[in-house]
Amino acid sequence: MENGAVKPVIVAIDGPSGTGKSSTSKAVATQLGLSYLDTGAQYRAITWWMVNNGIDLTDPTAIAAVAGKPEIVSGTDPAHPTITVDGVDVAGPIRTEEVTSKVSAVSAVPEVRTRISELQRSLAHGTETGIVVEGRDIGTTVLPDADLKIFLTASAEARAARRSGELKGADVNATREALIKRDAADSTRKTSPLAKADDAVEVDTTALTLAQVIECVVTLVEEKRAGK
Repeated sequence: MENGAVKPVIVAIDGPSGTGKSSTSKAVATQLGLSYLDTGAQYRAITWWMVNNGIDLTDPTAIAAVAGKPEIVSGTDPAHPTITVDGVDVAGPIRTEEVTSKVSAVSAVPEVRTRISELQRSLAHGTETGIVVEGRDIGTTVLPDADLKIFLTASAEARAARRSGELKGADVNATREALIKRDAADSTRKTSPLAKADDAVEVDTTALTLAQVIECVVTLVEEKRAGK
């Protein structure tokens, strides 16, 4: 390695919905000149493909049988993250309620996780400057050797308020129930559950502004890069 060359840093940011994961991850990647990967979008993309192709999502065997079919390509520019399935831009369609309500069922299928995890690893290890990877099982399963692992948390109330703010006019109570239900599904699934890695730094974002969370994570990454 030449003098002054910066070793690529792999940062894993995990946590449940509504903790500020995406906004934080994108901003940190932008500030530090890193690539960015939203792994949730990949699970949404494969779910969207299955919904569109009429796969029976109550049947894990049917889901497993086609897990390798769709070609999913993720762009890793934090300023403009893109995602396509078989060449089609799905950045909008994967955020619909129909996909959101089905993504836990699809992503619980081991064959789906294996396929998407392999995709995530190849993207993470292929970056020159480093990458911020956000998800639910990055520090524990996908990139257990990540240089820095961060687990964002927040109270269910705070998360519901943020999420319903994003969902414009959504009922906070309904959003809170949906979040709790999805957390439960993701935390108890057999394959790669939502969990905090033993060596992760936990950041409770309940009482913090987004700017404070970003500043905290940027500091952690810079310390890691400086070898502290």
